[in-house]
Amino acid sequence: MSADTTTSPKQKGGWWSLSPLAVFLCLYLITSLLVNDFYKVPITVAFLLSSCYAIAITRGLKLEQRVYQFSVGAGNKNILLMIWIFVLAGAFAQSAKQMGAIDATVNLTLHILPDNLLLAGIFIAACFISLSIGTSVGTIVALTPVAVGLAEKTGIDLPYMVAIVVGGSFFGDNLSFISDTTIASTKTQDCVMRDKFKVNFMIVVPAALIVLGIYIFQGLSLSAAPQIQEIEWIKVIPYLIVLGTAIAGMNVMSVLLLGIFSTGIIGLFTGMGFFDWFGAMGTGITGMGELIIITLLAGGMLETIRYNGGIDFIIARLTRHVTGKRGAELSIAALVSVANLCTANNTIAIITTGPIAKDIAKRFHLDRRKTASILDTFSCLIQGIIPYGAQMLIAAGLAGISPLGIIGNLYYPFCMGACAILAILIRYPKRYS
Repeated sequence: MSADTTTSPKQKGGWWSLSPLAVFLCLYLITSLLVNDFYKVPITVAFLLSSCYAIAITRGLKLEQRVYQFSVGAGNKNILLMIWIFVLAGAFAQSAKQMGAIDATVNLTLHILPDNLLLAGIFIAACFISLSIGTSVGTIVALTPVAVGLAEKTGIDLPYMVAIVVGGSFFGDNLSFISDTTIASTKTQDCVMRDKFKVNFMIVVPAALIVLGIYIFQGLSLSAAPQIQEIEWIKVIPYLIVLGTAIAGMNVMSVLLLGIFSTGIIGLFTGMGFFDWFGAMGTGITGMGELIIITLLAGGMLETIRYNGGIDFIIARLTRHVTGKRGAELSIAALVSVANLCTANNTIAIITTGPIAKDIAKRFHLDRRKTASILDTFSCLIQGIIPYGAQMLIAAGLAGISPLGIIGNLYYPFCMGACAILAILIRYPKRYS
């Protein structure tokens, strides 16, 4: 079977080509809401059934070729890279827990931050780390175990605490100079990163300040149990290594490997057995099994949608009746949002729709710096609220909760989206509109 006969879109897409996404959302999201139980429908089953449906409706290919096409998406290099990160994240999180790094870091956090600033402090930490390292996934991997530990010690609702980390992680993903989305949006719109940053900053910082105010207000009544445990400073070192190397710009996989080795070395010095360390890593890796299966199924299903012409179809539909600058900017926002829904990858969504956005910007004389900001902001908005995005899946996996539970407690992505829509409607910032 020749790869070039199946990897390019051959079908003229219609609404039917997007129907696997609708099947998934109905099975998982709508059913969960109707029965008021986010754990009733396993996300793996929802993806399995919608994937089978996607393969079944693919036209012009034999069954073997359809499965091959699905496998092309599951084996995409970005999907596999994500899986290796999941494997390392699971090994690090569990070995850090086994040797006491998480408890030590939680105790230190509770010791440093006043009770009423705990929520705001976690949000600021997530914003700062993500801005420094340019990746929401790296931020979530580093902070979610700490958030879980804090929730256990303080009695704060676990999905709420994890949602603070997830929300803050998208602040830097959207703004950072070294973020993939920033690079993709500025390159496709042919503008300077610094200029795009200025526009983005004016749009999303008000959202971040509003959310920070909410967390400060909600934290006023918070009181944690008095910390009488002695802080084991040596056990905090693995997290300091992870955060420090991540902020220094090291690759996230190298960061996690360093974290794993540091937990082992320090654990051996503080009483953890060598085989206990190995066992913890094994438990952490196998604990990511469901997450890996979901990622593979999602990658295959979304590739099948692309092959069936779904993304090309929706792009053509959204750009058909554009009139005026507001309409042009809203169409770009809608384009990248739908592409992100169909790809579950904000960088790929920007790369897919960037050239079309550039053509729309030229036709309606839009400022390319504002266009780049719209692409980045709306892709991060959708990536931050879909239950099958890598960020949501890894946060839910590390915390052992449902992605929908996190989405129900998110503030920042929704507030960021509202500010971005308002910026389009009121032509803000004026200089770039």
